[in-house]
Amino acid sequence: MKVFGIDIIGGSVRSRTSRPRYALVRMECGEIQSEQEVSGFRLFRALASEKPEILAVDSIQEVAQDQHEIFAFLQALPPAVRLVQVTGGERKESLAKVASRYNIRFNRTDPFDEARTIARVASLGAGAEVIAFENSTDVVVSRHRSPGKGGWSQNRYVRKMHGAVQQRGREIEMALMAAGQRYEKKETHAFGGCSRVAFRVFSSRDLIPVSTYSGADIQVRISGRKLDRIMFRPVSGKPKYLIVGIDPGTTTAIAALDLEGNLEHLSSSRQTSMSTVTESLYRVGKPLVIASDVRDMPFSVEKVRRAFSAVAFSPRNDMSVEQKTEITAPYHTANDHERDALSAALEAYRYYRNKFQGIFKRIPPGYALDEVRAGLIRGLSLEQVLLDLQGRRPIREEEKHPVEASTPSDERVRVLDGMVKRLRSYVQELQGRVNEKEDEINRYQVRLRNLRSNKEARIRKDIEITTRDEIIRNLKRRLRVQERNSKKLEKRLASMKKIDEFLAGGESAPVKVLSSLTREGVRTLVDTIGILEGDLLFVKRTSGWGRVVSRELAEMKVGGIITGEDQIDPELDQVLLELRIPVISQEEIGGVLFKGVYGIVDRNLLMNALKRRETVQQAHDRTRELSRIETIFRDYRVERGKEMRRVG
Repeated sequence: MKVFGIDIIGGSVRSRTSRPRYALVRMECGEIQSEQEVSGFRLFRALASEKPEILAVDSIQEVAQDQHEIFAFLQALPPAVRLVQVTGGERKESLAKVASRYNIRFNRTDPFDEARTIARVASLGAGAEVIAFENSTDVVVSRHRSPGKGGWSQNRYVRKMHGAVQQRGREIEMALMAAGQRYEKKETHAFGGCSRVAFRVFSSRDLIPVSTYSGADIQVRISGRKLDRIMFRPVSGKPKYLIVGIDPGTTTAIAALDLEGNLEHLSSSRQTSMSTVTESLYRVGKPLVIASDVRDMPFSVEKVRRAFSAVAFSPRNDMSVEQKTEITAPYHTANDHERDALSAALEAYRYYRNKFQGIFKRIPPGYALDEVRAGLIRGLSLEQVLLDLQGRRPIREEEKHPVEASTPSDERVRVLDGMVKRLRSYVQELQGRVNEKEDEINRYQVRLRNLRSNKEARIRKDIEITTRDEIIRNLKRRLRVQERNSKKLEKRLASMKKIDEFLAGGESAPVKVLSSLTREGVRTLVDTIGILEGDLLFVKRTSGWGRVVSRELAEMKVGGIITGEDQIDPELDQVLLELRIPVISQEEIGGVLFKGVYGIVDRNLLMNALKRRETVQQAHDRTRELSRIETIFRDYRVERGKEMRRVG
């Protein structure tokens, strides 16, 4: 792995006159390759040409003064280069403290020595990566110059430029498809091709198979989507090693320290199960030691220890209240349960701290002291731990759990025998619980099957009832419609009977009274008594008539229209003549006797008026036929004249 470590020598990113100069240390595979003093410009040139995996700094304030400049700095970095702040993320530490974890010392006044230390701890996994962009990237292909006003060849030039943009967009799309990248594409069409092609690729910048390009006609810009705020992600995914003290009971308390004795977690809760305790510890780190404040570790604490394969620690004698109060005095505890858990963790930390006091002088620089401590706590020798960290051999299975090995000490043998007895009784207890749970599961399964069968029967019944209710509603709706139609027909039949009785003498003819010569009036009369072929209609006033209602009456083949006006509208008269509907005035038939929606007229006078109207209709038809023949003859003469002129 290639790492660049930098530390500022002089200048500042906040100064406009004195730009910063950096001490650059190149490290590869743990070995320093070169050192030099560079400016910001030369640093970027080196990053672009050599493309290291990590650019390590002790503070991002040395490369950018605010969040906006951090975004710009990260955008300018090559996609594969990660910016790592070795002093941590949101919670920063001093470089000296970070270096002490790897047993490294350096001269704080020498920028090159600091740059070496920064590169070394970054290669060992220290620090946090600076994250400023989402896991998506924008790739934009656009014109590199404006078309301008141009001259004679302007259209050809614009077409060539837009065609080049479209072609490069297709090439990028093929490259993304070949790389299996998921993307969204948006094209802006223009004369001859596209003026802009934008891709949103759902991958980080280092996975994009396209590079930034700037040519004569087109340009390709690649930029990540900014996050709302800068984020930090630990370079090493390993959780912290913890020394955990647990006080079980009605109120369960847990306390967790790191291997340097710093308090990482302290909490207590009533009715907390051991599975909840295990989950809480997983969030904090990796328990290396599980401690209790009594000599015989409780079963529930032993269960948590087995879940993490941690080393058990118990004091030689049960800790007294005075000892617990004294050891936890510098810390704030909410109750006695937190005090007991914290005292157990602190007692375990003191035991191992005293054990390792003189051993770190034998550790060469460059080793993670937490990993060394973890190996020693598990029972490995210092040589075995160092060889394992160097990767020269795997740890044998018997070396992973050395705490289980017996010792010549009778006290140790007695403790292990007691532990075996407790474990056997615990296994029996768990087996009994398993049997009870299986019986309970069987009972619940039988109950669940019964509930499902009953529910399915109810569902089928509900579906059938719903279907029948819908059928009943439809039938009721149809019945109401038929009842309304039946009532209308009954009324119409009663009216017809009355008019038949009224016309029994045979000297009168019936007419149906139309309220107005409009479509609404015709529709009302049809709904009330109907209009049959040959019916005579009486209209008191013809105002509001139209050609549409006239055509509807012609389609119904009415026998004629009687108007209550002295003079018939000439235009209406002409329209009715065209439709061959007789129209006569009330005076011609001696008046109309009304009875509801019906009326009666004198049959003889009506027949005479209709005959006169028939004569008028024949004359109109003859005139229209003569006009048609004259038109045909005139058109023939015109066409014949044109033909003779062409022949002549």
